[in-house]
Amino acid sequence: MSTTQKFKIQHLPRLLLDTGKAWIGGEPFQRSAIVAYYAVLSLPALVIIILKIVGSVWGEDIVRGELLSEISSAIGSDAADAIRTMIENQSGEKTSVFATIIGIGTLLYGSTGVFFQLQSALDNIWEQEPSYQNDVIATVMSRVKSFGFILILGFLMLISFVMTSLLSTFSKQLNTFLPENMFDYLFVVDFLVSVAFIYVLFATMFKYLPSSKISWTSVRVGAGLTTLLFLIGKYLLALYFNKMEPGSTYGAAGSIILIMLWVSYSSLILLYGAYFTKQYADKYIKNDYIS
Repeated sequence: MSTTQKFKIQHLPRLLLDTGKAWIGGEPFQRSAIVAYYAVLSLPALVIIILKIVGSVWGEDIVRGELLSEISSAIGSDAADAIRTMIENQSGEKTSVFATIIGIGTLLYGSTGVFFQLQSALDNIWEQEPSYQNDVIATVMSRVKSFGFILILGFLMLISFVMTSLLSTFSKQLNTFLPENMFDYLFVVDFLVSVAFIYVLFATMFKYLPSSKISWTSVRVGAGLTTLLFLIGKYLLALYFNKMEPGSTYGAAGSIILIMLWVSYSSLILLYGAYFTKQYADKYIKNDYIS
């Protein structure tokens, strides 16, 4: 590894440029397309598991409504309706015990597909191989780790829902004796809670998904940049999807195409953030990224 140095703000343009070169060299469009493909296959199972985890505490109907509302605001109401149909088709089936067991196994395997592919992409960025020599064990452990991230995602969503609910209740209580402009601050708090949710999710993925041991110093910086880029991209994509309606070109398959486009664009941002984390670690973090 090259000699490390202390980061200065004037280094940022060069760091972003080097990250862009490494990002382009890593075939991000191909990798994001793979993740998007697995996202479509995993999405129904992933959403159902999240509904079961968070819904057991918060109520499935409430969680379903919140999730579909977020999806609708991001990629449009048609895609949200398509996902609602997927959920109803899977959760409404009545089967035998054997079929249920097989279904649960398929559900768990399918729901981990996205995180499994992201782990593969991050390992490629950090030039690492899974620590298990046996391919079967390595695959199983990667799937177990991926399911762990689903649990983390469910926990973070639960915290986000609780905080949003508390803020909503708090604002109703204050409505009787506070001026109306004070509610703008509650909106800011709600926004900051959402940002914190996204930041923690990216930081956890950058820290624990790769087979490398990444330092928290690198993760903090990389997750911060990725969160900023993701929020900007989320706004621009929502604007594009709602105004231009690119899915209308594909007819009945439009909703699936929109989901794949959204995941693909989001994956491009995530991969850029991962490359930035790697570049930052190479230049400014000692001891080969070990925390």
